[in-house]
Amino acid sequence: MAELVLALDLPTPEAGDKILARVPAVRWVKVGSVLFTAAGPSMVTNLKSRGYRVFLDLKWHDIPNTVVGAVRQARRLGVDMVTVHTLGGEGMMAAAKEAAGADLAVVGVTVLTSHDQAGFAAVVGRDQLDLGTEAERLAELAQRAGIDGVVSSPLETARLRALLGPDKLLVTPGIRGAGDRAGDQVRVATAGAAARAGSTHLVVGRPVLEAADPAQAWAALTADLG
Repeated sequence: MAELVLALDLPTPEAGDKILARVPAVRWVKVGSVLFTAAGPSMVTNLKSRGYRVFLDLKWHDIPNTVVGAVRQARRLGVDMVTVHTLGGEGMMAAAKEAAGADLAVVGVTVLTSHDQAGFAAVVGRDQLDLGTEAERLAELAQRAGIDGVVSSPLETARLRALLGPDKLLVTPGIRGAGDRAGDQVRVATAGAAARAGSTHLVVGRPVLEAADPAQAWAALTADLG
C-alpha cells in the first residue's frame, strides 16, 4: 500500500508538534524549506528520536560537490528520503546517490505541481511542450543516474510507473480530498487515484494542516487508499 506523508509546511517546530499530536496515525513526515529554515537539523533529529520516518524535501540543485555534502549531512541525521532536482543533471544525481548509500533514498523532482504547460515552457525556453513528456524525459535521466525514484504530479504517475518499472519510488505531492481546494498546485488528484496509478508515497499538507479536524481528514485520506 502507498504511504501517506504529512507535509509539515509550518513556520515553527511548535506548530509541527501541535499538528502531530492531533494526528497520531502519522508515520511519515516531510520537512521542507520552511520548517528546516526555521528549526534546522534539530527538528529532523527530534522527529527521528520519536520514531517518525523523515522525508527531507530541500530539492537540491547545485554543483555535484555541494549536493554530495548536503546528502552526507542528511545521511548523518538519519533522514530516510531526500530530493534533488532532475534539472541538476545526471552527474549531480549520480553523485548524490553515491553519497547516500543504501539506507537513504534519493528521488528526483521532475515538474513541479505548480507548473502548467505555459509556465514550464517559459522555464525551459521552448514554445511547445507536453508536461507528461517532460516528466518522462526527466525521469529517464534520473533512471540513468541510478537514483531511487522521482517526484511528479499525480497526473504523470501512471506514465512514469510504466516507464520506470515496478520497483522505483514514485513520490506524489498535490494530494487532495475530493472536495479540497487545489490552491497553487494546478495538477492534483485524490489519494486513491494516485495510489492506483502507482504512487508509493503520497504527500499531503494543507488539506490536513488546515482542517478543522486534522485526524478526521487524515483518516479520510487513509480510507481512500482502500
